[in-house]
Amino acid sequence: MHKKNTRLRMWTENEFVSMPILFFKYYKQLNITDEEAMILIHLQAFHAENNDFPTPTDLEARVHKKSNEITILLQKLLQKGFLEITQGIDPNGKLFEKYSLFPLWDRILDLMESHQQKTEQSVKKNEEGELFSIFEQEFGRLLSPMEIETISMWLDVDQHSPALIKAALKEAVLAGKISLRYIDRILFEWKKKNISSLKQVEQHTQQFHQKTTKTIPTNKEDQKEIPKVSFYNWLDERE
Repeated sequence: MHKKNTRLRMWTENEFVSMPILFFKYYKQLNITDEEAMILIHLQAFHAENNDFPTPTDLEARVHKKSNEITILLQKLLQKGFLEITQGIDPNGKLFEKYSLFPLWDRILDLMESHQQKTEQSVKKNEEGELFSIFEQEFGRLLSPMEIETISMWLDVDQHSPALIKAALKEAVLAGKISLRYIDRILFEWKKKNISSLKQVEQHTQQFHQKTTKTIPTNKEDQKEIPKVSFYNWLDERE
């Protein structure tokens, strides 16, 4: 039992090789073969052991490949742009060479960013499609080509977010003035006031109601005389 514990301690205290999860997630999409991936992992392991330029013979001692096969794999990785050989000068002024996996990490990050952009574009497309459906629900009919073009211009030309356009539609519904002209005026005023987020919309609305809300008297007769606070009439805004 004591011998087993000693072996276990030796294993757990040994250094682990750090390899980003992104490598395992994307190396197939980069057309890196399993054999090439194993060479890259071993190069990272040698780097952790302070050996930045292992020879094919060094690698042969760890993988089921002959040194000439390993040389071919290294050449392929260099040709594909996943590996590079850099030079430097050590403290003694001696020139040295080392393998660098920087091109690999750079390519993986590019691929990750590309996937993220595609995901964001897909989400944006779905949000925009939902936006047209919401307008049709509120209008109680299909949108005309002119109305579709107007909403598209809010998105593409004015760069309003779908969330902001939905907020403007909500303002119009609450005011009982469901028209693209009214909504366009709301968006215009928000843009003029640099309002570009739902939080800013909420703050702006609260400020308006704070200005228009009167203190409620304790006398019931006086309460009846207080007119109801109307919704903000965006078409009455003056530049």
